[in-house]
Amino acid sequence: MPVVRDLRVLLRLTGFRRLLTVRLLSQSADGVYQVALAAYVVFSPEKQTSPAAIASAMAVLLLPYSLIGPFAGVLLDRWRRRQVLLYGNLLRALLACGTALLILASVPDWLFYVSALSVTAINRFVLAGLSASLPRVVDDDRLVIANSLSPTAGTLAATAGGGLAFAVRLIADDSDAAVVLLGAALYLCAALASLRMGRELLGPDPDRVRPGLLSAVASTARGLVSGVRHLARRPAAARALTAMTLMRFCYGALLVMVLMLCRYAWYEDERDGLALLGVAVAVSGAGFLVAALITPWTIGRLGPYGWMVCCAATAAVLVPALGLFFAPGPILVAAFVLGLVTQGTKITTDTVVQTSVDDAYRGRTFSFYDVLFNVSFVGAAGVAALILPPDGRSVVLVVLVAVIYAGIALTLRHWHRRDPGPHPAETTGAGTGPTG
Repeated sequence: MPVVRDLRVLLRLTGFRRLLTVRLLSQSADGVYQVALAAYVVFSPEKQTSPAAIASAMAVLLLPYSLIGPFAGVLLDRWRRRQVLLYGNLLRALLACGTALLILASVPDWLFYVSALSVTAINRFVLAGLSASLPRVVDDDRLVIANSLSPTAGTLAATAGGGLAFAVRLIADDSDAAVVLLGAALYLCAALASLRMGRELLGPDPDRVRPGLLSAVASTARGLVSGVRHLARRPAAARALTAMTLMRFCYGALLVMVLMLCRYAWYEDERDGLALLGVAVAVSGAGFLVAALITPWTIGRLGPYGWMVCCAATAAVLVPALGLFFAPGPILVAAFVLGLVTQGTKITTDTVVQTSVDDAYRGRTFSFYDVLFNVSFVGAAGVAALILPPDGRSVVLVVLVAVIYAGIALTLRHWHRRDPGPHPAETTGAGTGPTG
């Protein structure tokens, strides 16, 4: 099987294998930490959660990075990316320990959010650094399969981390602090794993690095403008980012709906609702895995835009067909479908961006990518807060999301007819090739 053969080749590359290890540990810690936050904010018995409260929490945790994200990208194009992975995970381990102490102390919510904000701030650097580093350890011909394996494996690791968090919370008598401490331990392991890679392995190239933090910060505005201009000259990357941002919006809106259904519509006991949410996350993770297996083949047959059209069109049809029942069974099937189409689109977008953007601009481009994720997700939560009733059942929201998916599919089809988009294997400028 070609995919299995390519995976074996990739895993024989020392640089790729070590970078993947850091991603798996780091994102499994993210999954643990995010479940702890969700359990504390949404499913605590003493809290009366509403869609507006969820939207507010997302805004507090994510919107500030709409400002930080571009700065992170410019710095990633100057700092050693290996060092970003090392010190970023070390700092997150320390800050996560602080979050656990705040949970135990029952501090006001704003202080808890400040702590959580600090952890997720560093996440912007780490995730963007992982994506920008991938072309440094994989050759152009295998970049599609690498984008299928690496980010998807990271997402699955986050899903597994979330499952582990559910188990620890059950064993530890619903202790969110114990779950956060588990996340801190995994962040520490990710930092130690990054030491197995050389300082220079992940770039950026030394002759393109501006020495000194002050000079890097001073040039941030100029670097951001040049990065946006560079992206504007890469229509394939810009179009893929637009489609992915809109699909992220749809995913966020449906996530808030499922949170409210699990919290209020289906179960009276908060623990039962949290358990079902865990099952939904696991099912969605299975969709991520299927996307990783089939996306390289579908891109090869349909092209990047063609595969993204299929993903958006599938969601446009199946989201209302399954979601309008507002029942656990169909919603779980929808979770699988959304996991597949969202991850399939993300793999395609990652590949198009990496193959279309020069190495000197990758860090800021992926940080901008991350910013779009944050803004669309928070915007989706805000729209859901305006539409959703207290129990989460909203025909209007489901239909709205289906219409957006259909619009994405039609627009991508139009772009596909005008320009099929770059085939990853035929694109230059994707990096320096594998390091083994």
